[in-house]
Amino acid sequence: MTEDPIWQLLQAELARWIHASRSAKFWLRDDDAVEPTAALDRLIGLANDFDVPVTLAVIPAHTGEALAERLAAERRICVAVHGWSHENHAPKDRKKQELGPDRPHELVLRQLREGCVLLARLYPDRFVPVLVPPWNRIDAALLPYLKACGFKALSVFGPAKPVETSVPQINTHVDLMDWHGTRGCRDHAELVGAIVEQLRLRFDGSGEPIGILTHHLVHDESAWVFLTKLFQVVALTSGGRWLSIADLMKSQKPAG
Repeated sequence: MTEDPIWQLLQAELARWIHASRSAKFWLRDDDAVEPTAALDRLIGLANDFDVPVTLAVIPAHTGEALAERLAAERRICVAVHGWSHENHAPKDRKKQELGPDRPHELVLRQLREGCVLLARLYPDRFVPVLVPPWNRIDAALLPYLKACGFKALSVFGPAKPVETSVPQINTHVDLMDWHGTRGCRDHAELVGAIVEQLRLRFDGSGEPIGILTHHLVHDESAWVFLTKLFQVVALTSGGRWLSIADLMKSQKPAG
């Protein structure tokens, strides 16, 4: 076990789970994939080293055969639908949003259906029918129609909310990146504290899996160091385990 005091907090919390004969569920979602890159190779290499399943949120409008060929032999990778083109359609005075109320719903839903069909064709062995809205935002009026578009789950950021939707939520909860500050990796102690907070919420009753959110294309070295250390710590204990989104979908209750 590490002697680093930053990580001892997480190790102690995972030990509490072991003493209760429990194991916390983690899953990893990485956003904005479109093509093979050195950063993607690094992410896949880490996942393979520590046997961690990864859900890649792929942007349908900007991907193609090159990424499909790169992922063809990667058994730990699942591919989800990251909107359509990751294009902002919100006015300048509002937060960025592709799947918002600023375009006709029929157009948005048609693009989502096309994205689902396209990625299912490109990644027949890797595709999962999960919608990951760009910027983790989606107009609530679209939610009842996701199932009809071919989706079986929705993944945004934050705790699952009791909203009217046609599919269950499998969300992320801890984002490595400091989007509103340095735009690099967040402070490691802050990140460990956020993960421990999520673990404590689960220990007290919530069965929601803890989603870790990464963005391989913009990782600085600090982000890679943190992710490696997180994988190492979880690998050394039975208090936590990494699951694929495909496994998580099997255990989800239908929405509604």
